[in-house]
Amino acid sequence: MQVDRSARFGDAAKRERPEAQIFHHSFPADPLSVRTALRAAIARFMRQLTADEAGTLELILAEVLNNIVEHSYGEDGVGTITLSMVRDRRGLSCSVSDDGVALPMGCLRAPDPALSSRPEPAELPEGGFGWFLIRDLAEDLGYRRENDRNLLAFRLPLGITENPG
Repeated sequence: MQVDRSARFGDAAKRERPEAQIFHHSFPADPLSVRTALRAAIARFMRQLTADEAGTLELILAEVLNNIVEHSYGEDGVGTITLSMVRDRRGLSCSVSDDGVALPMGCLRAPDPALSSRPEPAELPEGGFGWFLIRDLAEDLGYRRENDRNLLAFRLPLGITENPG
């Protein structure tokens, strides 16, 4: 038996606590598939994001996914990336997994707070500015390697929208 929660709590409760929205997609680890996956992920949540939030999400995902293609699978280029995203009241939680080489731990290490808050792009190693952007724009960034798989997770805080669907 299903209960109609809207009758009990009214429309106001729906706006305050939007229903979770889910996106899950696995795709080959190549540049064209990354572009297609980015378009699909942004399209899935477009009505729930401001233009700035959509741009931030696209930037973070592009950096993460392109790093996997270029560095995790390298010249071999054979592999699969899985992207999962859940939109809830805390924001947009994202996880990306692959079975390429392990992520160097230095990528996730926060810069030394004694240094200036923004690094000079010319002083960063190749690819270093992308990780700075990811660390700067995402919250709850974490990485784990388990059973020869990489799992990177982060959250993008979002404002509450009127139309969560």
